Amino acid sequence: MTLEEKVIDAINQIRPSLQNDGGDIEFVSMEGKNISVKLLGACAGCPMSQATLKNGVEKYLRHVVDPELVVENSLQF
Repeated sequence: MTLEEKVIDAINQIRPSLQNDGGDIEFVSMEGKNISVKLLGACAGCPMSQATLKNGVEKYLRHVVDPELVVENSLQF
């Protein structure tokens, strides 16, 4: 399994938690160890979205995939 496939698999594992709060997450791209995701639904406009990315998504991906991963919110609309 490639690093990107591991990242996508891990994102799919945490997706239900975001969906329970009315949001969702979408993998956009990966360049090196920089991952771009798009927050959707309630997460898209939430003032806590940056905290969700860093303290939730990034922390989880670093734990289960690679400790050097960086997750950023995509600006694609």
